[in-house]
Amino acid sequence: MTTTTTPGVTGVTASEAQPDVAEATRASRPVAPVRARRRKPRVLANTIAVVFCLVWVFPIYWMVNTAFKPADEVTTLTPIWFPLRPTLENFTRALTQDGFLVYLRNSAIVVVAAVLLSIVVGFLASAALSRFRFRGRRAILVGILFVQMIPSGALLIPLFLSFQSLGLLNSYIGLILAYVASVLPFSIWVMRGFFVAVPVEIEEAAKVDGAGTVRILWSVLFPLVIPGVIATSVFAFIAAWNDYLTAYVMLKDQGMYTLPVWLAGFSTDKGTDFGGLMAASVLFSVPVVVFFLIVQRRLVSGMTAGAVKG
Repeated sequence: MTTTTTPGVTGVTASEAQPDVAEATRASRPVAPVRARRRKPRVLANTIAVVFCLVWVFPIYWMVNTAFKPADEVTTLTPIWFPLRPTLENFTRALTQDGFLVYLRNSAIVVVAAVLLSIVVGFLASAALSRFRFRGRRAILVGILFVQMIPSGALLIPLFLSFQSLGLLNSYIGLILAYVASVLPFSIWVMRGFFVAVPVEIEEAAKVDGAGTVRILWSVLFPLVIPGVIATSVFAFIAAWNDYLTAYVMLKDQGMYTLPVWLAGFSTDKGTDFGGLMAASVLFSVPVVVFFLIVQRRLVSGMTAGAVKG
């Protein structure tokens, strides 16, 4: 081995001197500015996210804040950020308003039926579109996606005319079918992604064991796509629970109105009872929040599972 010297170093081989030079070079690089440059986009993104969260949360905060204010604090020109004299009078007035329990029952009937029917039809339709090969399958998928892009308000007049000719106006059946028609394209498209993610070999193994089509759908495929079913049920629940326009157009009998239509009762010719309206809105939001908290874990796992393959 030959021994070479480097400036300022004696008796050190070239192979031994090179790592020291490389380490010295790396040590002399400006690490802090690089980290600072990387931090800037992250800080900017976090700041934008916080601003969007505040903008989104503020209406909810103001609704809850107003619900606990007395009338003089609600109508003051100077905003009051926290109730100075919290009261439950607004909630009492909302709960004792005429028809609250009736409208709550109507909403429960319509929403539960719409969610169950959309799950059943969406499950069977998505299974057929993902597992069976037939002519026109792609055209049906494109049509479902196209219908999903159309605003629901644009379909209200055709639905009204169709249900009028079928005698389904002013009936729960017509309102339930209208809700199912609005959420079904989304349900089919989302659940189809979960079906596609399930390996075909699982079905083939079930067929070898002697399971029929119905048994495979219920005992094999349904447990595997249950996250997708829950995700679509949340969407169907929120869409049916929050709808105002469809229920107001389809129903003529006031005794059949749902809770969103009931909320309009706080705005009259004499003015709007903002305290009672906000308290009623809080009560109206509670079932959605409770339902979401119950299924949130499966909802998150379902969204991540459906994003793997679709």
